[in-house]
Amino acid sequence: MSIALDSRVLVTGAASGLGLALVHQFVERGGRVLATDVHAELPESLRGLDRVSYLTLDVTQDVDWARARDWVVEEWDGLDYLFNNAGVAAGGRIELSEMDQWQWIVDINLLGVARGCRTFTPMFKAQGSGHIVNTASAAGLIHPPRMSEYNAVKAGVVALSETLFHELKPFGVKVSVVCPTFFKTNLTDSLRGKDEAANASAAKLIDRAKLSADDIAARVMSGVSKGRHIILTDRDGKIAYAAKRFARPLYYSMMNKASIQMSKKD
Repeated sequence: MSIALDSRVLVTGAASGLGLALVHQFVERGGRVLATDVHAELPESLRGLDRVSYLTLDVTQDVDWARARDWVVEEWDGLDYLFNNAGVAAGGRIELSEMDQWQWIVDINLLGVARGCRTFTPMFKAQGSGHIVNTASAAGLIHPPRMSEYNAVKAGVVALSETLFHELKPFGVKVSVVCPTFFKTNLTDSLRGKDEAANASAAKLIDRAKLSADDIAARVMSGVSKGRHIILTDRDGKIAYAAKRFARPLYYSMMNKASIQMSKKD
């Protein structure tokens, strides 16, 4: 099943990274995109793109979500794809994390996705169609050490997506969850936490990643067009997830080895 021309798409976190790459993917396919982000003015990265409109949307604010829904109704009379993509990063050793950091990442990465799903589900049900695509992470399926906050919220996004996959299927609404590993992006710009060693390690993994946001976006589009529920975008994620599912001792060995290596650097 290919993605139809003239599809109506809303993307959160669309000004940079994977969100911006997804916008370009849909534009290339003749889609109409409502690109949203927290910026009050149209970001430079989105200027000059045909068939792209911009709306300020802070995913933690219900009033912003209501405004986005009203825009979609007034301008398009419906929506085909909702990409809950906006996200931030935090991590480190549990004893160095603070509760305001936990609240920040939960509000954006988990409750932001929940708000988007909650806002547009009635529309999708009424249409009898629609596709929700939630950006999680391989960290939502496998849980490496020193990533407590990030692992927890991304696992929550995976759980929410699976729940809605079953809940909305009788209404003709599809749900996918995207689970990439590290790729080149600006996620480190949002990185918070007092564990400087963990922050440096995450930044290094992102900087050394072979895949770009454009690479990941193309694979996401392939998975969406095929109607996949869990979209694993790269080899490392597929291997780690398979190990956890089918070779649990090997998976535990991998996680233990990673933890020991990290502890030696403390």
